[in-house]
Amino acid sequence: MSLVPIIQPPIMKLFTTKKERQIKMGLLRPVSKLEKILFPIIVTIVVCLILPTTAPLVGMLMLGNLFKESGVVRQLTDTASNAMMYIVVILLGTSVGATTSAEAFLNLSTLKIVVLGLIAFMFGTFAGVIFGKLMCKVSHGKVNPLIGSAGVSAVPMAARVSQKVGAEEDPTNFLLMHAMGPNVAGVIGTAVAAGSFMAIFGVF
Repeated sequence: MSLVPIIQPPIMKLFTTKKERQIKMGLLRPVSKLEKILFPIIVTIVVCLILPTTAPLVGMLMLGNLFKESGVVRQLTDTASNAMMYIVVILLGTSVGATTSAEAFLNLSTLKIVVLGLIAFMFGTFAGVIFGKLMCKVSHGKVNPLIGSAGVSAVPMAARVSQKVGAEEDPTNFLLMHAMGPNVAGVIGTAVAAGSFMAIFGVF
């Protein structure tokens, strides 16, 4: 995931033209507070009905979203987005690092996983750009294909890369917020895909 800024730009430039990269997208429509509150609730219900195995991951993701958008649990929002998040990161990092010996990490299996991850990000970027080009055609040039590459689960890194590549062609082009849409969708899609594999292969 840390290699996203290196992996994505060459693929994005290879499959888009300079004219496509310079497309400026319109302003985002105003989103009502009701929509912001209903979004995490509806996503959780729909995804959990389709794939119950994804309930913990998608549920926690959407719970944090609901905390923030509801505006009535400010202390919980502040704690979850600051103190609790840092504590969990430290505990996860320490526990993983303490239990991962050199023999377990430095082997062929780990290398295979890294290579598979690299291929996955490359294919995800390629597919996203192609679908972005398709949306550009359908919308008669209103959608910049670069935002399609943000549809991977690297938040907000992939959206920043879309912004950076677009700004290289036109410094006045602002794609970051447009790219965050497919970026968040990529996270939700990844959780659903993981749940699908868990259901198929019987991992609980």
